[in-house]
Amino acid sequence: MSTKTNVPPRKRTSANRQWYLYVLLCKDATLYTGITNDLPRRLVQHNNGTASRYTRSRLPVAFVYQERCQGKSRALKKEYAFKQFSRTEKEAYIKEKARVLLARRRRDAGKAEPFS
Repeated sequence: MSTKTNVPPRKRTSANRQWYLYVLLCKDATLYTGITNDLPRRLVQHNNGTASRYTRSRLPVAFVYQERCQGKSRALKKEYAFKQFSRTEKEAYIKEKARVLLARRRRDAGKAEPFS
């Protein structure tokens, strides 16, 4: 009986890849929400007009929000929930997340140890 010794590393599947919820601001000031596992690639696709029909006619687009999700399933659920919000609720959600992140960064910056 022989055993393989040169097994290639396991490829990343959609199950173990990092997924993101993202929100784009379109040229006409509308918001577009989606999910991806590659934010830079997806932004290029949107701005090339190859990602969605909605953004194709509203170029250029830019990220206004992105949130890391634990797997594709959770990203899809967050996307669905976010899309149920009104425009006002979406803006409030994004502002609150930004406020919390900024407060966390300020708190963590205060904990930085001086150079020795």
